[in-house]
Amino acid sequence: MKRAVFPGSFDPITIGHEDIIRRALPLFDEIIIAVGYNSTKSGMFDVEERLQLIREVFSGEAKIKVDSYQGLTIDYCRRVDAKYLLRGLRTAADFEFERGIGQVNKMMAGEVETLFMLTAPEYTPISSSIVRDIIRHKGKVEGLVPHSILSKISS
Repeated sequence: MKRAVFPGSFDPITIGHEDIIRRALPLFDEIIIAVGYNSTKSGMFDVEERLQLIREVFSGEAKIKVDSYQGLTIDYCRRVDAKYLLRGLRTAADFEFERGIGQVNKMMAGEVETLFMLTAPEYTPISSSIVRDIIRHKGKVEGLVPHSILSKISS
């Protein structure tokens, strides 16, 4: 089975994340969207809320699984027998950051390939941190997050 892990904080999931995942679906038998849990960070949405939002976005999509994990992403890939690690790239800075992590992951687990997908141009400026800032200041996030969860994250 061709299984990929798409890790991230997804605090919250954006339309950029959704686009990468939907475009990657034909490449894999299964994609696990894995929310990394970091006990030293407090997110806007707790991990359970993020998992629920992601499940809503991809409800009915049999090839998508949603999970959370702690520790190294590469160890999680091994635990779930994923041979691919999927990452989205918005900018050159993302590439430089992700390349370093991908190379270290390859050193640690040669059996896991990191695959990069470019964000669609119209989603390049969208990030979870920008969305969180807009939410904090009571702005409108329509067009930045998946429509199916819009009412759940903006009040």
